[in-house]
Amino acid sequence: MTLIETGTRALVGAVFGPTTEGETSYAGRLLHLLRPDMLVLWDKGFDSNTFLAVVIDTGAQVLGRLRSNRRTQVLTHLIDGSYLSVIGTVKVRIIDAQIAVTCADGTSFTRSYRLVTTLTEARRHPATALVSLYHQRWEHESAYYALRHTIMNGRNLRSGDPAGIEQEMWSLLTLYQALRTVMVDAAESVPGTDPARCCFSIALHTARDQVTLATGIITADTDRDTLLGMVGRRILTDLLPPRRQRVSTARSNHRCPATACAMLTAGPIPAAP
Repeated sequence: MTLIETGTRALVGAVFGPTTEGETSYAGRLLHLLRPDMLVLWDKGFDSNTFLAVVIDTGAQVLGRLRSNRRTQVLTHLIDGSYLSVIGTVKVRIIDAQIAVTCADGTSFTRSYRLVTTLTEARRHPATALVSLYHQRWEHESAYYALRHTIMNGRNLRSGDPAGIEQEMWSLLTLYQALRTVMVDAAESVPGTDPARCCFSIALHTARDQVTLATGIITADTDRDTLLGMVGRRILTDLLPPRRQRVSTARSNHRCPATACAMLTAGPIPAAP
C-alpha cells in the first residue's frame, strides 16, 4: 500500500505485509504522512465512515470514489448538479458523473462514477473540474507499472522467507525513489518541464549502465550538466511528448489514446456496466 505524489509519482510512504490484513488497515498506517495542504485521491473501497473520519482528522482534503452500493442522503442540491450529504459525522459533497470515452480507434464506452469529496464549495471547486482532476489518480497506477514491470521485468522476488522479502521490498522501493528524485531534478533544471514527460525506462537503463561502467562517478566540475549527471542528461534528451488522455477499461495495462467528457447528474445513477 503506497501514498504517492501525483505530479511526480514519488513515494510519500509505503507499507506491506501479509494479505490476511485488509487494504484499509495498511492504508491507516500511512495516514500520519497526510498534511492539511494535501488532497487525497483514492479508488473504491476506502469510503467507510470510520476511515473517512480518521483521514479528515489529519486536516487533509479528500476526493475519492464511492462503492456502487453506497447510498447517500441528499441534503442540499448545488448549482453544478452535485449535492451535499453526510457520511458518518463528516459533511461531504457527492458528484454523480457519467464518463463517456471515445478511443483513437473509434471504440467508445461509458462508465458511471460516484465521487465523494470534502471540497464542498461548488463555485470554488466545480464538479467538472473535480471529475477531471480525479482522472489523475491513474498516475498511481503508472508508479506500480514502473515497480512491477520496468524494474522487475516480470520477475518474482527471490527470497523465500519474510525477512528476505522485506529486505528486497525496501531495496526495490529505494531504487524507485532514487530514480524518481533524479527525474524530478532533471525536469526542474529546465523551468516549465512536466516531470511526467521524463521516461522512467531511460532513467533505469542509464543508471544501470552507469553502475556497470562506473564512469564520471567523482568529478570536481560544478556546471549544470555535470550536476545533473548522465541519467539527468539522457532524460532531458529524450523527453516524452505531452501526456495524452488515457483510459483503462478494467484496471488492466491496456491503455489507448482517448478523449473523454463527463456528464454530471444530480440524482441516482445506474450501476456501472
